[in-house]
Amino acid sequence: MKKLDILYEDNHLIAINKTNSDIVQGDKTGDETLADKVKAYIKKKYNKPGDVFLGVVHRLDRPVSGVVIYARTSKALARMNKMFQDKEIKKTYWAIVGELPKEDEGRLIHYIVKDSEKNKSHAFPKKKSGAKEAILNYKLISGLKNYYLLEVDLETGRHHQIRCQLAKIGSPIKGDLKYGFPRSNKGGGICLHARKVEFIHPVTQEKVLIKARTPEDDPLWKEFKNIF
Repeated sequence: MKKLDILYEDNHLIAINKTNSDIVQGDKTGDETLADKVKAYIKKKYNKPGDVFLGVVHRLDRPVSGVVIYARTSKALARMNKMFQDKEIKKTYWAIVGELPKEDEGRLIHYIVKDSEKNKSHAFPKKKSGAKEAILNYKLISGLKNYYLLEVDLETGRHHQIRCQLAKIGSPIKGDLKYGFPRSNKGGGICLHARKVEFIHPVTQEKVLIKARTPEDDPLWKEFKNIF
């Protein structure tokens, strides 16, 4: 098993830099989950007997990399869930696109309908029956010859929101065949990365900032990394 890239750990929370092949929790594939790997790590490190408690605080799509936070206690899970619901947790993503949006920065507001059968979302410019409002802010950070790096801050957390909204404005994420990018990436991931998460710790009340390094095995991420 590949060693976990642990970004943050205390008695209440643990944050992992997820690869774009890991699944956060179980799905129909039956593949081993990131949660399973984290439980095994905790069990071994702390020599814990029996089952290890681990609560899923939030999710990332399987082809997406970056920060994933799990709760190690039921108290932390309940408080983190409420903080997500109350929008007290700031999540920032990086996305590589092949087509630059018309504006270098902007605020996107759409109404998203999820198609559960196809595991895909559709964005509409106006309110529609069954749709949920989706809001994000983006800005251009850097550009290479054929690709552009956008920073995205979410105001809402909808199904495939960033993928769906960026595709709607003509800037699908590199490798994201489902949302209109013409070619897949090696390994099946997409160039969307949960770069950082900021929040007030649910127990200690201290400010927490967790950052995740971009994937080391992708040469395009490396090219952008070399710019900074």
